[in-house]
Amino acid sequence: MNSTVILAVVIIGFSVGLRALTAPAVVAWCAYLGLMNLDATLFSFMSSPVAVAILSLLGLGEYVADLLPNTPNRTAALGLVARLSTGSFAAACLLAATGNSLAFCILGSAAAVIGAFAGYQTRVRLVRALSVKDVFVALPEDFVAIGTSLCAVCIVSGT
Repeated sequence: MNSTVILAVVIIGFSVGLRALTAPAVVAWCAYLGLMNLDATLFSFMSSPVAVAILSLLGLGEYVADLLPNTPNRTAALGLVARLSTGSFAAACLLAATGNSLAFCILGSAAAVIGAFAGYQTRVRLVRALSVKDVFVALPEDFVAIGTSLCAVCIVSGT
């Protein structure tokens, strides 16, 4: 295990802290497009059109739900459990693609929890400091989650 893979696992985990379903959707798209190789791994299904479609729809649904006023806080128990799961899953995909031990996926979970709290605090403080509606901070946060997920995949794929 080299430090580059560890960095990618932490980055994708942090991204999950911002948006729980973005990283798995990005991983699916990258596997589908051949930017990362998950063939001959437990996660080969991620390159299927079905996985891409399902995860993309779930991700888009999360973006919409995030803007609704009654959406539970990402740092609430349910949100954290979702992030622990998807952070570990996205990290496991990166680890499998690089032939590393899946035991290190715990780093993705830990980074997801850190990302959830850091993202929440950053968003609340920016909304207050800028005196803007939440949507004006939420939308850029979506792009940060997409970008950091892509960055993590690029790190492991060498692109």
